[in-house]
Formats: sequence, structure tokens, C-alpha cells
Amino acid sequence: MSDRGGVHREADAMMAVALEAARAADPDDVPIGAVVFGPDGRELARSANRREADRDPVGHAEIVALRAAAARHGDGWRLSGCTLVVTVEPCTMCAGAIGLARVDRVVFGAWEPKTGAVGSLWDVLRDPRLVHRPEVLAGVRERECGELVRDFFARRRGRP
Repeated sequence: MSDRGGVHREADAMMAVALEAARAADPDDVPIGAVVFGPDGRELARSANRREADRDPVGHAEIVALRAAAARHGDGWRLSGCTLVVTVEPCTMCAGAIGLARVDRVVFGAWEPKTGAVGSLWDVLRDPRLVHRPEVLAGVRERECGELVRDFFARRRGRP
């Protein structure tokens, strides 16, 4: 992600892949998608939320994608040089896992004012007390990412 215009074009293209992942979520899971791209820009792993589908309390899209990417990346658990793209601002659990995995860049779409830990409620990833602080690009395709979640909850509540 070099020049400003290039950064946004690249982030937009990567978010399109995360949106595909979100749209493929199990109908009972909140449609959040995450994709890990390697240092060369190739996709290493993608996932949607899997909490309901797998009955897994930590089955967030970011966690599932990080695990799969670590298995493919070849540096043990470290995802140095990698970019994580997620449709919604990561929660505290996911932000912690992102930092511990040594991801270099995080790109997210919609802000999450109730649980967000990359600037909304907390800023876990950019806390100066931590050793590893990834670059963060927020608000990429924000409206589109937010609409997926809003539409999901409107359907759940019986609204059109």
C-alpha cells in the first residue's frame, strides 16, 4: 500500500473480497467477513462469522481467518507483512488476536460503536503501550459494510 490513491484503490478491492465472504455467512450468523492477504497481496484465507454455525463463542470472522492464514503463511503463528481486511470494526477479542498475530495492516469497513476496539470504544491496536501496533485504515466501503449488518438485524426483528 504505497501512494494515497493506490492505497484506497487497493483497500477497496480487498474489501470487495471481504464483502463476498460476509455475504456467504450462514443465515443465522451476523454477516461479517474477514480476509487475510499475504505480503505479496495474495489471499491467504477468508471467512465469515461462524459462531452460530459452529456453536463457537470465538468463531468471529477475524479469528477463523487468522487461524487459516497462519497455517498457510509458513511463519508459525506470525502473520508479519500480512493485511487483514474485515467488514466491521474488530471487537476487543479480535483486536487482541490481530495484534498478537503480528498483522502489519488492518483495513475495516463499518465502525461498531457498541463493541469496536479499533477506535470506537477502545483502540487496542494503536495503544502506545503495546509492542506491536499495525497500520489501520478505517471506513473503507463503510456504508455497504454497515448495510449488510443493519439489514441482517432488521430481518431478525421482523422488519422489511
